[in-house]
Amino acid sequence: MSPDLKYLLLSTLLCFVQMLIAATGANQAVGLPTLAGNREGLPEITGWAGRAKRAHLNMIENMVLFTALVLIAVAAGKANAMTAMGAMIFFWGRVAYAVIYVAGIAWLRTVAWFVSVIGMALIAIELLKAM
Repeated sequence: MSPDLKYLLLSTLLCFVQMLIAATGANQAVGLPTLAGNREGLPEITGWAGRAKRAHLNMIENMVLFTALVLIAVAAGKANAMTAMGAMIFFWGRVAYAVIYVAGIAWLRTVAWFVSVIGMALIAIELLKAM
């Protein structure tokens, strides 16, 4: 498995773990009967549980772009050391983002998000060079 695909797999697993953490937080915040219902009138989930949910939603948004970039690089035969580094930067930036967001550290969270964007940009630049 190429490094790009390895980090895509790890990022997918990270997204899954974030979903489990967000679900656990929501369960603690409002209870299983409320979550198992139709969720009409669901109260706002606040604190670390709300941050975990928002971090997970942000991961999903970013996974769409990251997945497309990695799969294009691999399918086009353009995966190389630079795209692998971009994938690695994305993954570790997202790990930091998730931890920092749940901890509630606002400005540092933004820095971690930007680091992950740099990782995607490195992959995109390599693909644009190959056009």
